[in-house]
Amino acid sequence: MEIRVLAGNGCLGTGFKPESLERGVAMKPHVIACDAGSTDSGPSALGEGRPKLSREACKRDLRLLLIARDRLQVPLIVGSCGTSGRDVGVDWVTEMAREIATEENISFRLAVIKSDQQPEYLKRQLTNGRIRPLEPAPPIGAGTFDSPVVGMMGTEPIVAAIEAGAQVILAGRASDSALYAAVPVALGADPGLAWHAAKTLECGAACAVVPAADSMFATIRDDHFDIEPLDPQARCTPLGIAAHTLYENANPFLLTEPGGVIDTEGATYEALDERRVRVRGSRFLPSAEYTIKLEGAAIAGYQTVIVGGVRDPHVIKALPALVQHAKGYFRGRVADLFGDTLTPDDYDIEYRLYGIDGVMGGLEPLRNGAAPHELGVLITVTAPTQEQADKIATFVAHVSSHLPVPGYEGIISTIAYPFSPPEIPRGAVYRFTLNHINVPDTPLDMFRTTFFEV
Repeated sequence: MEIRVLAGNGCLGTGFKPESLERGVAMKPHVIACDAGSTDSGPSALGEGRPKLSREACKRDLRLLLIARDRLQVPLIVGSCGTSGRDVGVDWVTEMAREIATEENISFRLAVIKSDQQPEYLKRQLTNGRIRPLEPAPPIGAGTFDSPVVGMMGTEPIVAAIEAGAQVILAGRASDSALYAAVPVALGADPGLAWHAAKTLECGAACAVVPAADSMFATIRDDHFDIEPLDPQARCTPLGIAAHTLYENANPFLLTEPGGVIDTEGATYEALDERRVRVRGSRFLPSAEYTIKLEGAAIAGYQTVIVGGVRDPHVIKALPALVQHAKGYFRGRVADLFGDTLTPDDYDIEYRLYGIDGVMGGLEPLRNGAAPHELGVLITVTAPTQEQADKIATFVAHVSSHLPVPGYEGIISTIAYPFSPPEIPRGAVYRFTLNHINVPDTPLDMFRTTFFEV
């Protein structure tokens, strides 16, 4: 048995070389797949239903993939449409697919698989003990499900659509690996090899040397799979392919999917040549219980940001302590301006000092006491409304630029702002509301499939 899988790239809209795709088409894959979403960029795409990447960029990639599919007459699978996989994102990509079909004069049977979850269903599942927390998980209640929630599908809805005649599948939120594992598993490939190959393909050529937004190809056989980048100038190494199991996983050997666990502890990685790697020994361990990961997001407030910099060594030395004093002053100022309508629990003023624990905060392991020669300052003001955040930010920016630095007499400028005005409204900001799994009655329960002739 030999099953060939072509990955367009790591995310629809990030681009790939047309020559790489053409090389993959010449290798006659049984399926083309491409991920289109992620939670890597935080909860805003899910909360707003707005894609991260532009329509022009996504349509460019989708056009080339649809044309390639039409030439090969094999399934094309695109998952987590519109970044978050929300229904609105699936509709957005579906509209592009229809436009491309008209513009390129191509036809296909389309399956649209949606993953938005109905609040009533989730509340019932919670009451029945079918929704369970992962570690760490925020506390939830019935009201959690009144904000957007998607379920992350496995291979089963995709396989069902293909078995029903779909040639193009545009799916809502999906396991990245499931997009690439669906056809090999359905065709009878060893599930351990199929899922491990899928995990390797999910980010396109990101696991190649040098990492790139480009196409990848896997050939799955009875006792191994081979993986290679489709740019002739790129290459895969055993270390790079093995290391990809670390990406986005707490355990590099046990990778959890809706229906089981990919076990790579016994896998071996062998260089076939300078560009290709052969993998053996992967296993898939079916779970006793089928679970679907839930993702949810809700508005956490509205935000205004202020960006500045400091070059004065006296200010740099004093600033961490001054910030704490300033926050106390700001609490009083907010109380004066807003009274009981805005309590300290309703808003947040945060300083992030890039150069002093700006990235890691209290977890920074390399504190050596040496002061940086310059400091970047990011101030975020978060409040229940944009108007409140803007108003608070105006006096925060003003006061922060004239903090009383020990050793100086009279008024000085402490922070230099590159923009005028320095306050930059960001709009709504979001938080993740769930890190939970749901136990459906069947793998198809939570997803809705509709077919179209395009």
